[in-house]
Amino acid sequence: MKMIVGLGNIGPQYTGTRHNTGFMVADAFAKEHQITLTTRKFDARFGSGMVNGEKVLVVKPTTFMNESGRAVHPLMDYFKIDLEDIFVIQDDMDLPVGRIRLRDHGSAGGHNGIKSIIAHVSSEKFKRLRVGIAHPQQHSVVDYVLGKFTTEQAPLFNQATDQAVAALDDWMGGTEFTQLMNQYN
Repeated sequence: MKMIVGLGNIGPQYTGTRHNTGFMVADAFAKEHQITLTTRKFDARFGSGMVNGEKVLVVKPTTFMNESGRAVHPLMDYFKIDLEDIFVIQDDMDLPVGRIRLRDHGSAGGHNGIKSIIAHVSSEKFKRLRVGIAHPQQHSVVDYVLGKFTTEQAPLFNQATDQAVAALDDWMGGTEFTQLMNQYN
């Protein structure tokens, strides 16, 4: 079994914001594969299904971004999911809107959701799909990440979402992660 975790903040005021990029990509993947995220436990909303012959759990923590690890670790334990079978989707200000980057491990890079997961699973060795939201030009970081994509950014974000879902599909199909990084980075 594999687990895809989209990071974001819960609540209608955060819907569609840049910081909820992980939620939006997880939702797009789930929709493509008719997976409904209706189960609520372990501080998360999740659903499961079969993709390319493999069972997958799609997860959206309900802890707010900074405590995402509180949801990830109990789900790993309950479903007996190995660290190498986890793929976390996050927003990334260091990438332009429309770009994605895959990593197989590494530091949190200042991302509080990733910091929380690292702290709770006691390792940096899990896969990440970073989706670019760009760096704010004239806004504070908080206002920017909690704002929505501009009309110029929206088509680029939609393109990145499509690429991200394709990368997740390829991963679920058994493509080696190094090959995924070469193809999508």
